[in-house]
Amino acid sequence: MAVFLNKDGKAVLLAMIEAVRQNRDYLSELDGLTGDGDHGVNMNKGFSLFAEGMAGKDLSFTEGLDELGMLLFSKIGGSMGPIYGTIFTQMAETGEGIESIGTSELAAMLRAGLLALYDLVEARPGDKTLVDTLAAVCDSMDRNAEAEKDLLASLEELKTAAQAGLESTKELEAKFGRSSRLGERSKGFYDAGAASCCIILNAMADAIIKLIGRDCD
Repeated sequence: MAVFLNKDGKAVLLAMIEAVRQNRDYLSELDGLTGDGDHGVNMNKGFSLFAEGMAGKDLSFTEGLDELGMLLFSKIGGSMGPIYGTIFTQMAETGEGIESIGTSELAAMLRAGLLALYDLVEARPGDKTLVDTLAAVCDSMDRNAEAEKDLLASLEELKTAAQAGLESTKELEAKFGRSSRLGERSKGFYDAGAASCCIILNAMADAIIKLIGRDCD
């Protein structure tokens, strides 16, 4: 069964940072359709600060997630700092001490992040938030963990689930955040938080797949 080593996770973190950087303008444009248009800028600020802080450090995947989460808590305004900070720090806490991360371990980390987020926010699937993306991914990973499916196959399905979660937000009416003030007019647009979550999780999955392929060479 394929796994990736926690200690090699810096490459995964770097891929997540680069994905946010590359999509900064897209996320802000998306946010501007129903919100205040600063989602991409704020996310890029937080991830770029993390990139500066981790330069020269030898961080594991879970150590990096913890540092990233704590930084987002303290440096990013609005709701996204606490939301992503909660997800990443809880993922890190759940994966702490694990040397080899496979389908079951990653599923547990992601589910812990979602459950911690549920303690912080009222949003649930169907409310047009990043929860729609993350919950779809958690459901996919949980099914694959129960079926003892290989990590490579599970990561491919993770990407499909993340995209499906994002796509689902387009025709939903926003229930939370600035976009909720638009009511029915919030329909027809992707949620910016769901989009950033999809981008980050896809980058994470692709980087882990690349790591596994390197280790198998």
